[in-house]
Amino acid sequence: MGIIGKMLKKEDSSDEAKKAQSGEPKTDNSKQSDVKVEEKETKPVAKATKAEATAKVEKKPVVKQAKVTKKVDTNAYKVLSHPLISEKATDMAMENKYVFIVPLSANKSEIQKTVTNIYGVKPVSVNIMKKPGKKVRYGRRFGYQKDMKKAVVTLKPGEKIEVYEGV
Repeated sequence: MGIIGKMLKKEDSSDEAKKAQSGEPKTDNSKQSDVKVEEKETKPVAKATKAEATAKVEKKPVVKQAKVTKKVDTNAYKVLSHPLISEKATDMAMENKYVFIVPLSANKSEIQKTVTNIYGVKPVSVNIMKKPGKKVRYGRRFGYQKDMKKAVVTLKPGEKIEVYEGV
């Protein structure tokens, strides 16, 4: 606002003061709109206790995860030969760990994709063990059993695989 604007403003305010003293009604020549402001009633807010305050803080937003669907893969059973059914493997199933026999050429990423396609669950981790074949004897002849590779697939808590359906 310039000097002239300040001077005009002082004159307007002095004119209004004179009219107020003389009892004349005020005339408003400014560009104010005739909007009525409604006052809302305010209700007193109750203070939350410490337990309620901490309960509000502890709530975490629920994140929905994309559901993994089963896919038809013709080569899936070439990667997962069969589940290993033993005492130790059934105990590990209680901890969401499942044991499968896999071919020697299979790697972790192939096993993870195959478990996702066949059972519709995404593994958290896959561990692989190679077991060399044992020495065997048939009469006077000696030989070896085949080498074997086992994969231990770990799932998230709450997910499971129906491996022992027919057992």
